[in-house]
Amino acid sequence: MQTYLVGGAVRDNLLGYPVYDRDWVVVGATPEQMLQQGFRPVGKDFPVFIHPDSGEEYALARTERKSGKGYAGFRYYASPDVTLEEDLIRRDLTINAMAMDDQGNITDPYNGQRDLQQKVLRHVSPAFSEDPLRVLRVARFQARYAGLGFTIAPQTLRLMQQLAQGDELEHLTAERVWQEFQRALGEDSPQQFLVTLLQANALIKLFPELIAAARDTQTLTAISQPVDPRVRFAILLRSAFAKIPLAQRNQYIKKFCDDHRTPNAYRDLALQFCSQSDQLCHYSQLDAEQRLELVRQLDLLRRDEHLSLLLQGCSVICKETLAVEQQLPQLLESLRKINPKALMDQGFKGKALGEALYRTQLAVCQQQIDGVL
Repeated sequence: MQTYLVGGAVRDNLLGYPVYDRDWVVVGATPEQMLQQGFRPVGKDFPVFIHPDSGEEYALARTERKSGKGYAGFRYYASPDVTLEEDLIRRDLTINAMAMDDQGNITDPYNGQRDLQQKVLRHVSPAFSEDPLRVLRVARFQARYAGLGFTIAPQTLRLMQQLAQGDELEHLTAERVWQEFQRALGEDSPQQFLVTLLQANALIKLFPELIAAARDTQTLTAISQPVDPRVRFAILLRSAFAKIPLAQRNQYIKKFCDDHRTPNAYRDLALQFCSQSDQLCHYSQLDAEQRLELVRQLDLLRRDEHLSLLLQGCSVICKETLAVEQQLPQLLESLRKINPKALMDQGFKGKALGEALYRTQLAVCQQQIDGVL
């Protein structure tokens, strides 16, 4: 039985990147031997085990054969006679097909180290084209490493285009596609994810709504800024649906998020940002009623957890952000000081209380405009 560190941990170690997750492959072992050593089985389709102390994943060396559509359409064969090289050849990219033993010696049968030095994302074998998920993975790796000068090998891009021409991409689940998209939004160059999918002719099948945004230089530059991934997503949807009338825009955003299984945190921020970004960018030009309506539309008096994210977005797309960054938090602080009970003590109640509260809030907004706050 021999154990090797494999995949991303070896790659990032060689690149000098921090290693957060470590995956292991075990050669020459049986499931019974793993259980005898205290490992806990978790794999459904092939033998994967959790280490009793570290909690890290250990998979038995295996081979695979295409048996159906999509990334799940494979049959796996795990046995003590499967070699390390046979296990590594089934991986997507050469830079992910290296292994390291406990002495630090690297097994690199497919020249992953060479491609790291040459900064190339290259497929390991023609079997690359059997798994549609690899189109998304390569695009995500390009989003991660483009800043280091990495490019995609022309032959690999052609295989991605071949995958896009068939129906394999249509068999990916929305949840799995979103998982890759969300991870790409957190990379150093998220715009490269879209650019790569566009080059691979895959964007039209995976995210047809984003084609125009992926071709827009200003949008690509905007989402490359160092802001929260949720903000990048909101900026992207703002561009994607910019030509839709404002009254219908939220419907399109909700449908996009429903179709792609977008988490609520991403959807809600996108809805707020896309509907109110113009008002936020021109905050200094808003009158008192418009300022109060902005606060109410964003529900900032009750829930302001999105405020910092909205302001991040403004810092990217607005020409002048000083007013909204300083004055909107100031206005919220003053509005929160209004005490409805004091109005009730003056005899206001029911509808009259709501009207009195509105007039008081409106007066505070006007005071800010007049420079009294």
